[in-house]
Amino acid sequence: MAIAAADAADRCDQLTVLTERLTELIAAQAQAFEQRRPQDAAALLEESSRLANLYRHESTRVRADPSLVESAPLAARTKLIRATEAFDAVLARQGRAIEAARIVTEGLVKCIAEEVAVQRTQASAYGSTGVQTSTVAPTAITLNQRA
Repeated sequence: MAIAAADAADRCDQLTVLTERLTELIAAQAQAFEQRRPQDAAALLEESSRLANLYRHESTRVRADPSLVESAPLAARTKLIRATEAFDAVLARQGRAIEAARIVTEGLVKCIAEEVAVQRTQASAYGSTGVQTSTVAPTAITLNQRA
């Protein structure tokens, strides 16, 4: 079934608007992580998740059936391609910001766990038999390489 050029152009325009809006949201989230304000990124999570699901669905449809957009004017397809390239760049930026936040968070957790372990093991005393005994119950902190 052939898709009319007007339908393909409309689909391209809608996908472009969706991609541009999603790019704005992801850029704002990346900026929030870069500024160490993850709570600001969290405020955008609902809308960005909804739009990301829609984007995933629509891009899967177009990948499966390129005729949905191929009869659109070259200008509309080019605009969609440019919007997609910008989206990919913003996703890479957000990935770097999230990875940096993860590394910092894991470092903090490790430092806190090590300090708690040191504080708990310092409390020891000599018992009536003259042997040093710990007066602290075993620690409940588990420390591995990832938070």
